[in-house]
Amino acid sequence: MNAYFQSSTGETESVHTYFFKPTSDFIFTAGQFIEMTVPHNDTDSRGTKRWFTISSSPDQELLSITTKLTSEDGSTYKKALRRLVPGDEVQISAPMGDFVLPKLLQTPIIFVGVGIGLTPFLSMLRWLTDMKEGRPIKLIHAVSNEEDMVFQDIFDDAKVHATIVVSNPSPSWGGVRGHVTAEMILGLEEPTPDSLVYISGPEQIVESLTKDLVKTGLRKDQIVGDYFPGYPDPA
Repeated sequence: MNAYFQSSTGETESVHTYFFKPTSDFIFTAGQFIEMTVPHNDTDSRGTKRWFTISSSPDQELLSITTKLTSEDGSTYKKALRRLVPGDEVQISAPMGDFVLPKLLQTPIIFVGVGIGLTPFLSMLRWLTDMKEGRPIKLIHAVSNEEDMVFQDIFDDAKVHATIVVSNPSPSWGGVRGHVTAEMILGLEEPTPDSLVYISGPEQIVESLTKDLVKTGLRKDQIVGDYFPGYPDPA
């Protein structure tokens, strides 16, 4: 399916959201992802396609993705993304993935988003706000520094408390420091047999946290993982 670029927003110096209008009805479930083709010349070895989790709500008119643009010297794909002007056409695949909310509304959930791994949770929280649906959700967002703290308004609108964990904080940071651990995750909520932990971020971190949570006694079927290929682990 084709989609037309509408606008972009700089959430931070390196995190940007891009908005697109599909040419026909685009139905997806919050938390799913798409493959997006941005045509451009002189492509590098990574080509013209990338996977992105959708960051908008299924109830919103425009489809959005939120991505990290680390420098002007990035891939040809990211450069082409930066060059988009309103009306430019891209191609998007059908939505994919089962990293979605559980059907039972009362299921206790902990969201763990590492860096840009927060994006599927943005879609879920926006959708819950749109539907005026409350769920027992607690959230951890792990970032490198205070400048990476974004989307507090989304958390507030969904009435979800976010614990921000900063790995390289300034001396003035008064919140949680270091890296996310299994103990930190389970410290948010005493797990029950139906509790679920959703983890999204770089592959190595998702695998490591999953392994550590299982060691604490959490069942594997209580952990839902989604990793972002191509993103390094936060320092």
